[in-house]
Amino acid sequence: MLEELKKRVYEANIALPKYDLVRFTWGNVSEIDRESGYFAIKPSGVEYDKMTPDDMVIMDMNGKKIEGRYEPSSDTATHIELYKAFADVGGIVHTHSIYATSWAQSGRSIPCYGTTHADYFYGEVPCIRCLTKDEIDADYEGNTGSLIVKEFIRLCKDPAAVPAVLCKNHGPFTWGVDAKDAVHNAVILEEVAKMAYLSESINHHVQSAPQEVQDKHYYRKHGANAYYGQK
Repeated sequence: MLEELKKRVYEANIALPKYDLVRFTWGNVSEIDRESGYFAIKPSGVEYDKMTPDDMVIMDMNGKKIEGRYEPSSDTATHIELYKAFADVGGIVHTHSIYATSWAQSGRSIPCYGTTHADYFYGEVPCIRCLTKDEIDADYEGNTGSLIVKEFIRLCKDPAAVPAVLCKNHGPFTWGVDAKDAVHNAVILEEVAKMAYLSESINHHVQSAPQEVQDKHYYRKHGANAYYGQK
């Protein structure tokens, strides 16, 4: 079932160690087929170099396993909440990449200090609060996804314009139109997190880039009047 989907999700997952975003089995990627309502996701705790496309687990939006010999990623419920709320999202990535996770552990959003950030994320990448004990006990992974959605609504963040979030004391999630795009955003997030850390290390009084610079760089790549790249 959905063999091409499983192949794409497998390739996206094995890209995580390639881009130095994970150690051991620390991350996961999924992609949804909106027509069927099923998505493929990495199996829980299986090492990247031992996986095959057939090992990807097919799930439905109710958290029921449709196909697969392994159990799905422990973060599956988070992916489901994001797919339910963000209709244009086709792929999701979770990692514990070093710099992005360091910002998350510090409880800080990543400010937009320059044009590299502005090219991909419109404004700061938010770091959302920890779950409460009750939220953790009730449904840790599901409530993580619900909290991301609620915080994007509260902050008036467009998930298409800011395809990333930091979960405090946990790590980053990114998303995109498909699994490959979500991995791309995870790589950019890690680079932006590293640049922001180094910028603050060099200049403790560094300021966010002027709004007009942020607007110029974001909108020349995104939206109706974008002109970056080839038509």
